[in-house]
Amino acid sequence: MKKFLFFDVDGTLYNHDKIIPDSTLEALDIAQKNGHEIAIATGRAPFMIKNVLKDLNIQTYVSFNGQYVVYNNEVIFTDYVSKNTLKELIEFGSSRNEPVVFLDDAQMVATKGEHEDVAISLATLKYPYPSIDETYYLNKPVYQSLIFTDEEGEKEYRKHFPNVQIIRWHPVCCDILPKDGSKARGIQKIQQFANVPLEDIYVFGDGLNDVEMLSYVPNSIAMGNGHPKAKEAARYVTDHVNENGIYNALKMLELI
Repeated sequence: MKKFLFFDVDGTLYNHDKIIPDSTLEALDIAQKNGHEIAIATGRAPFMIKNVLKDLNIQTYVSFNGQYVVYNNEVIFTDYVSKNTLKELIEFGSSRNEPVVFLDDAQMVATKGEHEDVAISLATLKYPYPSIDETYYLNKPVYQSLIFTDEEGEKEYRKHFPNVQIIRWHPVCCDILPKDGSKARGIQKIQQFANVPLEDIYVFGDGLNDVEMLSYVPNSIAMGNGHPKAKEAARYVTDHVNENGIYNALKMLELI
């Protein structure tokens, strides 16, 4: 029977070098040939996963941690951070010399140029410094934003912005989402739209932004290289992404 397999990208499909291991490619190919649907659940924007979608022949994905959901190449759900909240974020960050980055489905735009934390964190995604436009959010829907601060600074943002969700993915960078945003909600939207039973869904992740979906879906698998909270939330823990983690998990689950 067909299953839907949702994979996080960074640390799950991609290793540290942002390469999909050969064993993972082999496992996904076999799974597709076995009739299962491969889907993505990522914090990345759609324009940042184009190559993954093309190379793996994927038409269904949850991006921006659940704010932009696509099923069979059709956008079925979007959510965004309000313009008022973004205005306040910019003002608060500016007072701390901390820029904001906006993301929509087409591009990434920063409020300030030449900020070291922006360059450092985006370099880990193999992504260049964004273009600059402090007012970009006024004319475009912003599905997700980035703030650039350490863990102490994050506490201040949490005090000032209780109406958003803040998820750290780098020592100097956090995602800003709508309060109800999560990969779990994105997967729920696909469930409802396509009438997919929860027991036919499997999710694979490694990070803090995967905790909700790993908790929500009973068939959940955390990577061996994953964050302790991701492992705690998952039903199973597989091997490291570089040690055939995906292949071994799909084998264990008898999906390949």
